[in-house]
Amino acid sequence: MKPLALSPFALVTSLGAGEEATLAALRAGRSGLAPCQFDTLPLAAWTGEAQGCDDAPLTGAWASFDCRNNRLAALALAQDGFLNIVEDAKTRYGAARIGLFLGTSTSGILQTETAYRQRNLDGALPPGLDYGRTHNTYALGQFVRAYLGLHGPAFVISTACAATSKVFASATRMIEAGLCDAAIVGGADTLCATTLFGFHALGVMAEGPCRPFDAARSGISIGEAAGFTLLERPGQRHDDETIMLLGTGESADAYHMSSPHPDGAGACRAMELALKDAGLRSKNIGYINLHGTATLAGDAAEDRAISTLFGNEVPCNSSKGFTGHTLGASGVVGAAICSLAIRNKFLPGSPHTTRPDPTFTSNYLTTGRAAQLSIAMSNAFGFGGVNCSLILGRPS
Repeated sequence: MKPLALSPFALVTSLGAGEEATLAALRAGRSGLAPCQFDTLPLAAWTGEAQGCDDAPLTGAWASFDCRNNRLAALALAQDGFLNIVEDAKTRYGAARIGLFLGTSTSGILQTETAYRQRNLDGALPPGLDYGRTHNTYALGQFVRAYLGLHGPAFVISTACAATSKVFASATRMIEAGLCDAAIVGGADTLCATTLFGFHALGVMAEGPCRPFDAARSGISIGEAAGFTLLERPGQRHDDETIMLLGTGESADAYHMSSPHPDGAGACRAMELALKDAGLRSKNIGYINLHGTATLAGDAAEDRAISTLFGNEVPCNSSKGFTGHTLGASGVVGAAICSLAIRNKFLPGSPHTTRPDPTFTSNYLTTGRAAQLSIAMSNAFGFGGVNCSLILGRPS
């Protein structure tokens, strides 16, 4: 593919709102995980809860869209001048020529969970529930499209944890096909009882903070996040410091509904395709932000895939010790962290990981450090074997 320029990311996670807060936490090695206090759920788990949602209801013209997922999206859109970036793009391209391609896993399901608790004696849900604008998978896209005043093609992908990585690939194809001139990509996923109890039922949630690639890892910590960026062809507004999307790779190994292929076959294929798409070789990659959820099977499979393609030369780690596993939003979070790492010449560490699994052979970083970095890869692998790898950097 021809490189596409990325704007700065508009991002909110448990580390804070905006790139400055995110970078400060990465440099300090400060995790956003804490014992779960979300919605008074009786779970012995840690979560990465983003602050501000409870204090930022959508009102006025946006009241019908009010739910935690759309609130977090609105908070993210307000970061780092992103609304001005969108307005400038609308002036240059026209609102009808900007696509919107977002990802989520559960959308605003919390809104329906709350409504279900409030149903009346005959089981009817309360009349105030607006399923179409809150819980429906496209609710996020409908809200963001209206909020930004866009009229171009738009859709929402729900492919579990790979969702907000796959939208980068989708947007690339839409731009190359001439269906839009630029695209806003990203998405949001928020905490809810369905995912917290669901992953607990699967037996893959850690009681303490998650410890990716650690010898004593015991499962995931769920987080929430929203993030967005503008994707467009390079132009006069861009310079040598602009971060580019250099390549994307997607695969679907369909090995199992919830477990990865034990040899990381699908993950390996996605990374190979991303390298091919970017016209790069494994030696060109300076850092890999792993999917690394801290499950026994998932981390082992990804280590095998990394070792197959990169040996132990390329430094890599998972940022989920910082943010938790943000599920459908993990792809855009990983891409944003790669962008920050390149721009600031800093490789983040891995909070809570103290002793990498001695059976693993990848070059796993536990402590952040300065580094000359020009190209990075971000991995996101979802249930059902849906895999996506992105390559970001500055073209040589």
